[in-house]
Amino acid sequence: MSEPVLLVEKKDGIATLTLNRPDQMNALSTELLQALADEIESLRTDDDIGVVILTGAGRAFCAGLDLKEMGDRDKREKRDKQRRPDPPSLLRSLPQPVIGAINGPAVTGGFEISLSCDMLIAAPEASFADTHARVGLLAGWGLSQRLSRAVGMNRAKELSLTGNFLSAERACEWGLVNRVVPREELLPTCESLANDMLSCIPEVMRQYKRMIDRGFDLALGDAMNYEIEVARMHSSPPAEEVAARRTAIQERGRTQSHS
Repeated sequence: MSEPVLLVEKKDGIATLTLNRPDQMNALSTELLQALADEIESLRTDDDIGVVILTGAGRAFCAGLDLKEMGDRDKREKRDKQRRPDPPSLLRSLPQPVIGAINGPAVTGGFEISLSCDMLIAAPEASFADTHARVGLLAGWGLSQRLSRAVGMNRAKELSLTGNFLSAERACEWGLVNRVVPREELLPTCESLANDMLSCIPEVMRQYKRMIDRGFDLALGDAMNYEIEVARMHSSPPAEEVAARRTAIQERGRTQSHS
């Protein structure tokens, strides 16, 4: 019996999703696209999961759409009759933060998926490329718009109009990646970040994520007004609870500053 194309592990409030077609560099077949979409929809209402980690099996994160499958006439006709899932949009709509653990190349569709994570931690072996123009396609999952917002217009054009690969180190310099860590530390680092998030007040942490995402799509003045409006509607905890939490935060700060 073959392994599933998507591995799912749920433990201590964290769901780790692993794209599992390593021999195909985790290319997005119809089966994998549907499995990923189904799992994301399931996670949306899973109150036991506070953070999601997304990674790839083997040497690649994701090589994009399965071009071999796209070239198969029968499979293409069958796929065209169905509505193809849009994993980037589904990922962005999750209430839980999504950490991308980029273990290897993230190419075109894989790049689009990585851009839909809330933060990216990369191994040195990771790289990013937009090859739409090289294979004769146009972006349809947000890459032409989200990349320029992540790294700036000129850098986005350099990547998308050449199809060149961006290394993990350069991606970190450009602000696309939060940090680069040794491969063996990739998942432990992501899990540590996830646990930091889980230590926050869950409903406030999720609301904060929504505020950041919504505000980013607005002009600054509108975003500031939006923040004020949401903050006014938020029910603050009693003063004694805030004081107790502040004490814990101060101790946490002292511990982290010496680590």
